[in-house]
Amino acid sequence: MEIFLHADTWVALLTLTFLEIILGIDNIIFISISANKLPEKQVRKATLLGLALAMITRIILLFGVSYLIALKDPFFSIDIGWFKTGLTGQSIILFLGGLFLLYKSTKEIRQKVEHTNEEEILKSPKVISFSSVIIQIILIDIVFSFDSILTAVGMTNGIEGALIIMIIAVIVSILVMMIFSTPISSFVNKNPTIQMLALSFLILIGFMLITEGAHLSHTAFFNKTVGAIPKGYLYFAIAFSLGVEMLNLKIRKK
Repeated sequence: MEIFLHADTWVALLTLTFLEIILGIDNIIFISISANKLPEKQVRKATLLGLALAMITRIILLFGVSYLIALKDPFFSIDIGWFKTGLTGQSIILFLGGLFLLYKSTKEIRQKVEHTNEEEILKSPKVISFSSVIIQIILIDIVFSFDSILTAVGMTNGIEGALIIMIIAVIVSILVMMIFSTPISSFVNKNPTIQMLALSFLILIGFMLITEGAHLSHTAFFNKTVGAIPKGYLYFAIAFSLGVEMLNLKIRKK
């Protein structure tokens, strides 16, 4: 456990846990919407089971993505003079993951601005079978796990003990959501700028994953190699933005 003697480990763990909690709010909302189709006495049980399934799903995906990230040997090279690259499993996962985060975050921001998402789900037919609701929750977990996993990869890629950090962050964030799901959901709903800020962070992380993938595949344009973005820049941007938002929240309360 020497990795926990380094400041970078704790910064990555705390930042990632915070982002996992904020990004999990949508998961809580949609799980709650599905669970509310059940009799009242089963709602809490379905919500907790749904969050537990979310934790298991994300940990399984973490192992799968971590295996793909370990594929560092080039299997295909391109050299057309002004553009050079050597494709690896690692670079492809990071590049496609970055594109996915850019798409997901911009789509979520659009839906939140136009209020198009939750209303459609609320209008869906009522489900009275507990097993049917659990199946719905499992499908929701899988969909919402991708941005969570890719965010974790982007935040910890290149850091020693990255897999351990990601698993701890996922477990802690899910446990926090299980215990404080109602107040957390209420707080974010009352302060939508918090979730909008987290979605904006996804855009930053998406760009970072794309540049990281290009860097690891030794991509070069006109003999200029693409460099990696230092993690410290990302941590500073997130910490600074959160600090400003906390001040805004304090001012709004007054």
